[in-house]
Amino acid sequence: MTKILVTGSKGQLGSELQKLAPGHPEHTFVFTDQEEMDITVPSAVEALFAREKPGVVIHGAAYTAVDRAEEDMDAARQVNVRGTANVASAASKVRALMVHISTDYVFDGSGCRPYRETDPASPASVYGKTKLDGELEVILNTTRSLIIRTSWLYSTYGHNFVKTILRRAREKGYLEVVFDQVGCPTYAADLAEAILQIFPAAPGDARGAIYHYSNEGVCSWYDFALAITSMAGISCDIEPVLSSAFKTAASRPHYSVMDKTRIKADFGLSVPYWRDSLARCLDQMD
Repeated sequence: MTKILVTGSKGQLGSELQKLAPGHPEHTFVFTDQEEMDITVPSAVEALFAREKPGVVIHGAAYTAVDRAEEDMDAARQVNVRGTANVASAASKVRALMVHISTDYVFDGSGCRPYRETDPASPASVYGKTKLDGELEVILNTTRSLIIRTSWLYSTYGHNFVKTILRRAREKGYLEVVFDQVGCPTYAADLAEAILQIFPAAPGDARGAIYHYSNEGVCSWYDFALAITSMAGISCDIEPVLSSAFKTAASRPHYSVMDKTRIKADFGLSVPYWRDSLARCLDQMD
């Protein structure tokens, strides 16, 4: 039986892992959020790890306020870099495998083909830079670790694009959504299932091995919004607009589709198509 410690348990991924946990009696789970373990306090992290001695750590805790990070760089670094370093160091001391969740924002989005794990990272925002620096801390401070980059995460939990579109479409009946940012949505429930499938097969010498995971397919935020309202049966006029129509503090990648060849080949994953996953998520919201 493997003991799995999850950070950021109140987030979208953490919530989906909590939902899945009862169906995995072969594992025991320890779910933590800031109240149970402040990852920015080294002594708090070390004490909890020493007490629980997990075999696997799924590190989902992160500072994800992309625009706010531009003005509050230290807060973003405190969580995404220093906090991640604390978790990585503690995981190493108890010889745990660390599964670190990262993001497509480590790329600047200037590419035109799906990003591979070997492509140079070049973040265009403070958030992306702190997440990339967090990846480096994992590589430097762990003995066994996997880094999983994901994109456009949504679920029935927390705040996300799907919930925002549903609410605004019902309230306004008219929306403007950007069509020049292209990527792929990821249903957090699918990511949670994937993590639970791959960690038992992680190589013994894996250290900072990077993998990309999102649902299959490609779409713009406009396409995503159209699918959400259509599947939910909401009548709403949605106008495609350029990113320049919205002034944001942080730059977003215009293209962040990620190549999933490596994770599928190494772990035999079958990755669901984004529209199928969206339909399952919307069914859960009824």
